[in-house]
Amino acid sequence: MEYKLATSTWDDKEIGAIQSVIESDMYSMGPMVAKFEKDFADFFGSRYAVMCSSGSTANLLMVAALFYTKNPNLKRGDEIIVPTVSWSTTYFPLQQYGLKLKFVDIDLNTLNYNLTELEKAINKNTKAIMAVNLLGNSNDFHQIFKLIDDKNIIVIEDNCESMGSKYNGKYTGTFGLMGTFSSFFSHHISTMEGGVVVTDDEELFHVLLCLRAHGWTRNLPKHNHVIEKSEDWFEESFKFVLPGYNVRPIEMSGAIGIEQLKKLPNFIKQRRENAKLFYKLFKDNNKFIIQQEVGESSWFGFSLIINNKVNRSEIVQILTNSKIECRPIVTGDFTQNPVMKFFDYEISGKLVNSKKIHTDGFFIGNSHLDLKQELNYLAIVLKNLN
Repeated sequence: MEYKLATSTWDDKEIGAIQSVIESDMYSMGPMVAKFEKDFADFFGSRYAVMCSSGSTANLLMVAALFYTKNPNLKRGDEIIVPTVSWSTTYFPLQQYGLKLKFVDIDLNTLNYNLTELEKAINKNTKAIMAVNLLGNSNDFHQIFKLIDDKNIIVIEDNCESMGSKYNGKYTGTFGLMGTFSSFFSHHISTMEGGVVVTDDEELFHVLLCLRAHGWTRNLPKHNHVIEKSEDWFEESFKFVLPGYNVRPIEMSGAIGIEQLKKLPNFIKQRRENAKLFYKLFKDNNKFIIQQEVGESSWFGFSLIINNKVNRSEIVQILTNSKIECRPIVTGDFTQNPVMKFFDYEISGKLVNSKKIHTDGFFIGNSHLDLKQELNYLAIVLKNLN
C-alpha cells in the first residue's frame, strides 16, 4: 500500500487542450486564458477574474493592487492582521510592500483565526485583515465582518488551499475585496502552475490587468480606471503606467484550466466523501485533534495534531516507512522562521495554538480519487501508537 500526498487530475481532456494550443501555435497569454478567466468568474460568482502564473503571484498582485488605485486602500507602514499559520507567500508580498504585520493565533479545531484573539488584535491602527482559508476550510466570515462592522477595515482572502469551499452557500475567496486561488499540481485543480485573483471591483480589476503584464497599458480596455488610452496602438504597445511584473500565465495553462474547472464539482464531491471516512476513523481517536469543518470544506488535506506525548518525528518516521506521505501543517508557526528578521511585525497574544501546531501538527493528502483503502490503511498504521 502507498498513500501519496497528491495525484494527477488530468486525462485525455487536458492532453487534448494542450494539443489544441500546440496546433494554434500561440503559446503566450491569449484567448484560452481569457475564456478560463470568464469561466472562473462565472463559476465562483465574481464579476472579474485575472489569471496569473501561480497562487503566490496572485497574492503579490492582490497586495500590490491595493496600493495603486486612485485612492489607495493601503500605504506603507499600515498595519495588517494575519494568521500565524499559512504559506510563506501569504506574508512575503505584505513585507515587500512595507506593511506592518500583526500575527494572531489560530484555532486548533478549524486551523483558521482564533476569533477571540482576532478581536483582541483589532485596534485603531488596523487597516486590513488577511483571511486565510486553511486546508480547504472556510473562516467564520459572519463573525469576522461582525468584528469590523463599524470600522474602516478591508478584508482580503488567501484562498489558495480552499478552492470550492463554501460558507453559508457562498464560495470562499469571494468574501473579501479580492481573493486568490491556486491551481498548482497538488491543489483542487491543476494547470501546471497557475493562480487567479477575483474581485467585484472594476478599478482593482483594471489595476490587476496592468500589474500582471509589465505595468503597461496594452491589456487595458479603452475605457479604464488607470489611465486615458490613446487610439494609437503603436504608442500603447510599450507605454508603462504602473511598476508591474510579468506574471502572465501561458496559454496552455488557460486551456487546461477550462477543462479542469468542468471537473471541479466532482472533484470536490469525492474529496468530501473521503473526508467523511477520515472523520469517522479519527473523530473518537483521542491521540489526535482533527480539523473541524466550517461551512462546506473542500478538504485540501487531513490534518492531525498530536494530543499525547508521542514525538512527531517518530510518527513521521512510521508514516514514511509505511509509504504514507505527509507534511507539516503548512508553515506551522511562521514567526519561528529565520526570514522574520526582514519583517516589520508584532505578535498579538501568546500564539499557544500555533506553537502546538508547529511542534505536533502534520497533514495527510486528500484527492479527487476514492481513498477508502488508503484511509483505512492510515488508521491501522496509527492505531497502535503509544
